[in-house]
Amino acid sequence: MKAARLLPLAAIALIGLNLRPFLTGIGPLAGAISAATGLGLQDMALLTLLPMLLMGIGAFAGPLLQRRIAPRRLVMLALALLAFGSFLRLFAASGALLLGTALLCGLGVAVVQAVLPSIIKRDFPQRVAIVMGLYSAMLMGGGALGAQAAPLLVEATGSWRVGLALFAAPAIAALALATQLPRDETARTGHGSMGALLRRPRAWLLMAGFGLVNGGYASSVAWLAPYYQDQGRGIAASGTLLAVLAVAQAAAALLLPVAARGRTDRRGWLALTLAMQAAGFAGLAFAPEAAPLAIAILLGAGLGGCFALMMIVALDHLADAAEAGALSALMQGGGFLLAALPPWIVAALHDRTGGFVAGWLLHLGCVAIAAMLIARLAPGGYASAMAAAPRARPATL
Repeated sequence: MKAARLLPLAAIALIGLNLRPFLTGIGPLAGAISAATGLGLQDMALLTLLPMLLMGIGAFAGPLLQRRIAPRRLVMLALALLAFGSFLRLFAASGALLLGTALLCGLGVAVVQAVLPSIIKRDFPQRVAIVMGLYSAMLMGGGALGAQAAPLLVEATGSWRVGLALFAAPAIAALALATQLPRDETARTGHGSMGALLRRPRAWLLMAGFGLVNGGYASSVAWLAPYYQDQGRGIAASGTLLAVLAVAQAAAALLLPVAARGRTDRRGWLALTLAMQAAGFAGLAFAPEAAPLAIAILLGAGLGGCFALMMIVALDHLADAAEAGALSALMQGGGFLLAALPPWIVAALHDRTGGFVAGWLLHLGCVAIAAMLIARLAPGGYASAMAAAPRARPATL
């Protein structure tokens, strides 16, 4: 690969690294944050639910924004918002202020996630699977960074607010490196529209499958550490399990797209990731102390690999970069709106049952539904699935 491609690749990697620490840093610190702000369990779930909702809404808006603002500029503005939201956590003296920072960070991440896949499709057309795998791996690696670094930063600084605010630093670094993304000063219009895509059942299938899987990710980020703290583990030890889960996500997100790149049919690999998710959620529900590290690795690999492969499958459906990016944004939009709900549902089930087991069983069922949906993603049907619906003929007299 030419040297001129290395800086844009580094920019994509560092941008991806910044899209999850603001979420995963919360779980290991949930007890301290709850004690300081008075947020209850369902209120704490909002720190994940609200950003995920914004990721969904922002993904719908991404293609529309790109018609007015050049993609690189959009990414830079979004990173600035993420850095600002992270920094404001230094002053989050109440639960309401902390929720406000979650909204700012979620909005910034939403725009990046909506725009960056189309940039990858456009600028790396022959290496979409590899570059999307790198982006997904760094995104998941950022989750590991947040889970592992947050407790260490709190221990070093003596304040959870300072620890969370320090995640603004890598966001600023990503903003500086984003200047190396290819210039595109003319906003793109694209040939498709959200309305046209929404008339295709395939778009709804992709949204549902993506949402069911990422709901499992959202619940894992929110409740894995508190779950193991209930089992008697300390903040650092539970944070390490969440970091292991995120590292496994990153590794699978990087390696599985490379392994699958020679085949147009990704369903076999997707089935493997769903089987790993099922094993992970079953382990959490029935034998959490039997092999916590193995459970975290299985669950993380399943979630991370499935995320990356679903992103690639969405881009595979259409040849045009703008249209493929719009479909990817739509899948993420509906998917993240759906994925925002499970952390709150798991919290509500916890309040009703006194534990997290019912929530893990819920996600085991979601994996089964996702498997039925993903089985329909045969590449031979991509063209017909995305073909324009025939228009009704005008009535004749």
